Amino acid sequence: MSSARNATLRLIVFSAGMAVGMSWLVPPVSARTAHRAAGKPVPSAHDVEKSRQLVKDRAADIGRTKAELAQADGELDGLNAAAEAAVERYNGERLKLERSQQNYRVMQQRLAEATRRVGEAQDELAAFAARVYQDNTGYDRVSSAISGRGGPQGFMDRAGMVEVLAGQRTAMVRRVEASKTVADVFRRQAQAALQDQTAATKSAEEAKGQAQAAVAAQQASIQRIADRKRALQKRLGEAQARADRLARERERALEARAARKARAGLKTANVARRGAVVARAALEWLGTPYSWGGGTFEGPSLGVDQGAGTVGFDCSGLSMYAWSKAGVLLDHWTGTQWTSGPHVPVDRLRPGDLVFFATDTSNPDTIHHVGVYIGGGRMVEAPYTGARVRVSSIRRSDLIGATRPAG
Repeated sequence: MSSARNATLRLIVFSAGMAVGMSWLVPPVSARTAHRAAGKPVPSAHDVEKSRQLVKDRAADIGRTKAELAQADGELDGLNAAAEAAVERYNGERLKLERSQQNYRVMQQRLAEATRRVGEAQDELAAFAARVYQDNTGYDRVSSAISGRGGPQGFMDRAGMVEVLAGQRTAMVRRVEASKTVADVFRRQAQAALQDQTAATKSAEEAKGQAQAAVAAQQASIQRIADRKRALQKRLGEAQARADRLARERERALEARAARKARAGLKTANVARRGAVVARAALEWLGTPYSWGGGTFEGPSLGVDQGAGTVGFDCSGLSMYAWSKAGVLLDHWTGTQWTSGPHVPVDRLRPGDLVFFATDTSNPDTIHHVGVYIGGGRMVEAPYTGARVRVSSIRRSDLIGATRPAG
């Protein structure tokens, strides 16, 4: 090769290397965004933080509920003590009432006995008065004293006896009347005590009922608080589980994303390295004659027909040779080279990609030429009979598209 040719080759290889390096450092848009469309969205850091804050809030709710429950339990202890005191007061008042009722019944019995004795005494006195009256009926006291049994002395004895008996009866009646009066006083006192004790017992029973109702209400309140606490604990568990799940999902997604990026980067690096190999292989043969049908996996060769006497490459022979150096074996035909891999938009070309040209850019069947892209909008091509392998622009009106052989 001439020095000029070597200088041109070094410049082209340097430009291609820069393009390869830049393309390797900056992954294509499709590689950066493809994973976003796959599967469900990755939980964001905000989502994870929000879920953790929800856990904190619900834990705080439970803390407040625990404090409320402890306070309610303390109030219940006080209410239970008050209820027990009210029950014991009621028990005491009920015992006093039973004793008051017993005393009242005893007083009633005493009063009835005293009344009976008074009645008997009154009957005896009436009988006695009747006998005395009968003994004296039809006689005057003088005649009775003179002609009665024992005479005057017998009369005097009988008169004295009557006076004694009358005095005894009178004393007995007085004692009975006094007993009746005392019993009646006791009866009234017992009745008043019974009434007071009945009222006290009723008041104690009402207090007992109120205390028990307060205890029942507080127990119901505690039950409601405990139910709310259990519900909050359940919600806390659900929030904690969700926060953990989101964190795990985000961690796994980030790991998967990193792995995808690493794989994509590796793939991109491999593609870039392979493309660089292809570009360098094509550049090595700058200045080689065009030979129709010329070119093998080993390098330039004699062509056919018009190229039968020329050692060199035609366009598809050069691209076939260059890609063989990267381990990809293509056919010596633009038709299958066009379909040898994914088509690449022109604005996303990388060194090593094959660019194709057609007489009808809407019809791949009319493809007639291929070149090896080296970056910067340029390609290496074997142009036509009489020309040599060269670097030229891809900006032509017959450019139909590009392919990145997948081999």
